[in-house]
Formats: sequence, C-alpha cells, structure tokens
Amino acid sequence: MNSASSRSRTLKAVGALSLAAATALLMTGCGQSSDSASSAATSEAAKVVPQKQTTSPSATAQLTEDQQERKRVLDATKVTFDDAATTATGEVAGSKLVDLDLEGVDDDDNQSPSPTATGSPTGSPSPTGSPSPTGSPSPTGSPSPTGTGSPSASPGADGPVWVAEVAEKDGTIHTVRINAVDGKVIEARVDADQDADDKKQTADWLAQATQTPQQAAKVATEKKKGTVTSVSLEDNEGNGVIWQVDVVGSDWKKTTFDVDAKNDTIVREETDED
Repeated sequence: MNSASSRSRTLKAVGALSLAAATALLMTGCGQSSDSASSAATSEAAKVVPQKQTTSPSATAQLTEDQQERKRVLDATKVTFDDAATTATGEVAGSKLVDLDLEGVDDDDNQSPSPTATGSPTGSPSPTGSPSPTGSPSPTGSPSPTGTGSPSASPGADGPVWVAEVAEKDGTIHTVRINAVDGKVIEARVDADQDADDKKQTADWLAQATQTPQQAAKVATEKKKGTVTSVSLEDNEGNGVIWQVDVVGSDWKKTTFDVDAKNDTIVREETDED
C-alpha cells in the first residue's frame, strides 16, 4: 500500500514537471513569434516611411545674373560715389554734378519707368547703377578752366569706370570718365550734342535743386542700408526736380529712390528683385 502510494506521487510529480516544461516551451515559441512579427512590421514600415534626411542650407544664397554682375563690379571697384563726385566736379571749374553712374552694370536695363521721372538733363535716359564699395579716397582731378581737357590718365587695365555729367552755370554739360579703381580721370570733354534749349533746361533744373546729390544719397541710404551706385537729376513731371538714387544692399538687390531735390522727401521707392 505504501509502495503504490509512492509510485502515484512520483507519477504526479513527473506529470507536473512535463506540464511545466511544455508550458515554458510554448511561451518561448510565442515570444519568438511575437518578436519576429514585430521586426517584420518595423521593416515594412521603414520601406513606406523613409528616414528623415538632415541637410544644411547653402552658405550663400543663389544669386541672379544681375546680382552676380553687381558683385563682380563691386569687388573690383575701389572708388566710392562721394570720391567720384568730388573728382568729377573738380575737373570742371565751377561745375555741379547732374549725373553719376558706374558703367557696366544694368546698362541694358535702363531705369524702370517712374511715375515721377521722365529723363536726365541731357535728354537721354540715365543708366542704372551698380554697387560701389566703400574704399580708399581717390585723388581729385586737376581743374580744367575750359572744361575741354584731354584724357589725363589711363586706367592701365580694363575695369569699372564712373561716368559723370557735370554742368557749368549756363547748363553746359561735360562728361568726365573716372577710373573706379585708382580714381584717376580718364577723359573730360564737352557734350557736343547740346543745344541752347538743352543748356537752359539743365540750368533751370540745377537752380531748382536746392539739395545736393550727396544729401539725397544720404536720405536714400538712411532708408536702406547699402552703397550708392548712381545719382541722376530728373524732372518730376513738371513738379520740380528729383534726385534719382540707386542703392545696392548686401543682398545685391538694387533699390531706386526718387528724392525731392528741394526738401529731401522720398516720393518713390522701387526694388529690383533681379
């Protein structure tokens, strides 16, 4: 009786151990199946949703052709607007500046139509300007009593040129070309295309312009930080005259300001996005 009871207890113990082993095996199998399913799901999700790419922005923005050209001329130019203006008026005794422009930039794109500006004192549209950096002061040109001086200097190499128009008291226009690298006068000559009416108009405009081009340039650069690249005396549709000022900012975009030549008020402003 005791032997049978002992065998019964042994069988029960073996059965319990077998059951526990089977349960553990089953649980292990289920865990592996679950992990496999989870791994497969993750792999499929990766195929559908690509990993996020980390990119760094370009150090410099893409420039348009016009902006690249302005930058190219700017990098080569050493003579500022103020220095070029001083040189030009110094070349013709008693003259006043009516137009100053850095040649070679935006020349194919004349000033965009302005509701207030109709033309330059010489009767032809004034070309738009391009940037001139701040640079070392340039030497002023030697005065020419007659205003008909021959070229007094050679630029030495092709490079940017300031083209100025200065007028005597009677309105006679002189064109003065200035090397924008070393500040030397390349050429000074009388504009042969003027007639009596042209001279009278120029003299009248200068008489109305109680503010200097330098003052107008200051007003423009206070509104937009940048470099003055062109200044031109223009008619304000019969309502007096304006100084049209081009300013190029650090983004190489050009903004044109029409500044009233009597009170330094900005009457128009337009930015060229190209």
